[in-house]
Parts: sequence; structure tokens; C-alpha cells
Amino acid sequence: MKARSPVIYLVDDDAELRSMTATYLARNGLEVLALPSGEELMLRLRRARPDLVVLDLMMPGMSGLDVCRTLRGERDDVPVIMLTARAEVVDRVIGFELGADDYLGKPFDPRELLARIQAVLKRRPAPALPGDGAPVALGRWTFVPARRVLRRGDELQPLSDAEFALLNALTGRPGMALSRDRLLEAMHGRDTELDERSVDVAIHRLRRLIEPVPDSPRYIQTLRGRGYVFVPDDAPVHD
Repeated sequence: MKARSPVIYLVDDDAELRSMTATYLARNGLEVLALPSGEELMLRLRRARPDLVVLDLMMPGMSGLDVCRTLRGERDDVPVIMLTARAEVVDRVIGFELGADDYLGKPFDPRELLARIQAVLKRRPAPALPGDGAPVALGRWTFVPARRVLRRGDELQPLSDAEFALLNALTGRPGMALSRDRLLEAMHGRDTELDERSVDVAIHRLRRLIEPVPDSPRYIQTLRGRGYVFVPDDAPVHD
């Protein structure tokens, strides 16, 4: 049986660039839907899911950053590659902090975009298997590995693959420092091309979800030079 072609949503307000890029990607084995705006993308996402979104940062109306912020706020972890004509480091950092998987400046060679798409699709984790550990108390929340959720009373908060992988690795070894390399492997496997920065960004998002005070974390603490550690209720950190 022939493998299904990856579905890519390409979003850019530049009609000529959008058409040329979509044609190139389609000729190289991708199924591409070209869209002119962030608003069009959000409507399309309500009806059908792609394997990856290529998203222009600066667009009239709903910008790429607005789209990414909305998606991640809704716990949607569809892979996103940002395109932008702006080269400042601050834009790159903001994009990653909002959950972008990669970043490519304009003008770009479509061959490089294709390579970036293939790399992101390759390193995305397979759907994480439910854990078999017991539920873990996290203050007001309870992490339930078997269901891949956080529970607070009757409220259930689903976790993305990356969030589940991180939390499952950390809570499975309470009080033990886990290096960024080890956490990166838990998130994306041994062959990932991501660097340690992606672990820091994912930890930041997870802290915003579970910590009473994200800027002063109680449960996922940083051990300088060693990585991160899960600290259960009433347990001290041992260096």
C-alpha cells in the first residue's frame, strides 16, 4: 500500500511566493494547501488537520505569532515552521517560546524549506503511550499517566505528547536530576536534531500549566549545570 503524502498547510499573504512555494513542495511529494491568511488557517483547522503548518510571521490581520499563540493556548501541538522577513533574534525567541518547531528567514531557498519540513516531520515523537505509573499529586493538580491528563476535581486537562513525555520522565524519577539531553531523548527519541533550547521552552510551557507560581517553580526545579528535577510535595531537593 502506498504511503500517504504528508499534508502541509502553507500560509502567506504574498500570493506569488505562496504559489511558487506550494508548487515546489507538491512536486516533491507533499500535499499542500495554500492559504492567504491566519484567519483562513484557523477556519481550515476546524475542519481538517495537517501534518505541519508553514506560517508567515508578519501578515495583516491575524499574524503568525497570533496564530501560534492561539494554537498553543488551545493545547494544539500541530508542528509549525515560521517564515519571516525579519531577522532579529527577539522574533526567533518569541516564535520558539510560543511553540514554533522551526524558523526560516525570507528570502529562502525552497529546497531548504523542504529539508526543514522533512526534518520536523521526522523528529516529531510518535504518539506517546499511556504511562503505567500511579497518579502523582502536583498541588491542586493530579497527573494521571494512564490517561495522559492532569486532573483537578472534575476538570481534565489533556497533555500534548511533549508535555506528557517530560512530566512522565520527571515524575517517574522524583528527586533525581535529569539532564537536558535525557529529557530531549524522552521527548523526541535518540535521533533528534533539536538542541537543548527546545527542552527549556517545553519546561517553560509545562511550568505555566502546573506551577502555582511559574516564575518560582515548586515542582519542576532547575539544578544549575545538571538539568531539571521533580520535587514531590514535602520533599527537599538533594544536590
